Amino acid sequence: MRTLIVLVAAVVALAGCGHKTRTRVTPRPRPSRQPVVVQPGDTEDGIASWYGHPYHGRAAADGEIYDMEKMTAAHRTLPFHTWVRVHDLDNDRTVEVRITDRGPFVAGRIIDVSHAAARELELIGPGVARVRIEVIGTPPDAAPGLFAVQVGAFRDRANAERLRSEMEVRYGSARLLQRAENPAVWRVLVGVETSPDGANQLAERIRQDSVEKMSAFVVRIDSAT
Repeated sequence: MRTLIVLVAAVVALAGCGHKTRTRVTPRPRPSRQPVVVQPGDTEDGIASWYGHPYHGRAAADGEIYDMEKMTAAHRTLPFHTWVRVHDLDNDRTVEVRITDRGPFVAGRIIDVSHAAARELELIGPGVARVRIEVIGTPPDAAPGLFAVQVGAFRDRANAERLRSEMEVRYGSARLLQRAENPAVWRVLVGVETSPDGANQLAERIRQDSVEKMSAFVVRIDSAT
């Protein structure tokens, strides 16, 4: 009888070893494995718009002072100082611009050109146009980019922090970014990916998860921290 009791106790002890308390940890999104390098000849179709005042004279995202009478433009993901040819698909006019800024953050729009470029494209009146942009030159020191999803921009940091915290709980990685060209605005960025495709998948997931179908734009970032 003594031997039986010892054996039963041993079995119970072994069975108990399989029931450990586990802490639930939200996994951090990992960068996709294949970095994307922009190449001359790459194209993108979408809607172009233009911007002038009140941004004229302010610092662009690359640190330069924006001059609306120079041939420059804003794009969300192309490396700074990439040259692109913008072709208006309706009037067949073209212009070449250098990427110095980030934007536009409006659904469907792919590029914001300067006032000077808009004048060449006859874009000032209508304000928007269907275009194809083609990369014609890349900076020699352009490194493979990192990409995140912008889900909001706030003048009130407390509101930005609330959204950042919510996004971190849901998707594992989120941060605030205050840009030099507009320090009064706090942007909420989610995730870190090494390709626009990976970031686009995350953006689509965020839109599908959101009851109000929040805006979610893929943007190029400078570092993962």
